[in-house]
Amino acid sequence: MAHAKEVIAVPDVAPNLDRYRKDRAFRYEDFAKREKNVNISPFRAQDFSWHKHGYSLLDRLYPNIGGLLDTKFNAIVSLTYKTMGDETDVDTTTFRLATWNYIHLIFGIFHDDYRYDEVNQLLYRGYKEYIKTVSCYPEKVTQLDYLNFLDLKHSEKVHINLLILEARMQAELLYFSRTLSLYMK
Repeated sequence: MAHAKEVIAVPDVAPNLDRYRKDRAFRYEDFAKREKNVNISPFRAQDFSWHKHGYSLLDRLYPNIGGLLDTKFNAIVSLTYKTMGDETDVDTTTFRLATWNYIHLIFGIFHDDYRYDEVNQLLYRGYKEYIKTVSCYPEKVTQLDYLNFLDLKHSEKVHINLLILEARMQAELLYFSRTLSLYMK
């Protein structure tokens, strides 16, 4: 039996977020579709990883922040209700890792120890589109997008959104800490 989806009335007013940006030309550029003449190499996680480099660099700059962030990332990745919609006693570990690694992939971070064929096996196209919209264009996410991306309970959808936001934050921190470590040399 399908769950009835409650629609909450939300005003159809798109806020003008441009006023909060200093550089109006600054936008997400699709890593896979960037111009070929742009000299940006892929970010290989084995060359600069969160656990070996980012965590410790941030801890040196601001004591204990690396540990706090790592605890937060681990809590989100390991959180599970062992459910998926109406299914119970489900191990969602591979689904959560596929989601996390797909978000890193969107931002050009490759994990050599991860089998990316799992992403295409576990994450259907509509879900990947939702992930990309939330992580790259959050101002475009609608209530309808949220309600329709997967047939899950609201608590599970909230968890997925937290997973998306935390994976994006970790990706941003990886780029920041790698750049900072190169600058400090």
